[in-house]
Amino acid sequence: VQLQAFGGGLVQAGDSLRLSCAASGRTLSLYFFGWFRQAPGKEREFVAQINWHGNLPYYIDSVKGRFIISRDNAKNTLYLQMNSLKSEDTAVYYCAGGSGMDYWGKGTLVTVSS
Repeated sequence: VQLQAFGGGLVQAGDSLRLSCAASGRTLSLYFFGWFRQAPGKEREFVAQINWHGNLPYYIDSVKGRFIISRDNAKNTLYLQMNSLKSEDTAVYYCAGGSGMDYWGKGTLVTVSS
């Protein structure tokens, strides 16, 4: 399975941005599909994940109510709609998938200026 995240960029605090992650290969392996991020000088952290059917999203507390994770299995694509962005959301965002998050894509940089 190959994953590629894109959609990052430079935005201002309060703006919105949507990340996408395109999957190819054995995409049926991607029962869980999710987003992680790594801020400068910090450990990589989990952000959100969603199951195959798309009915069980899960978020870390800091993004609840602001971020929305979704997936389109027909397009083999994962999304992260990020609203009300804050400077602390600045990070490289990675998509990952699989029963144990076995597959990872290269990240996309999100920079939120205050």
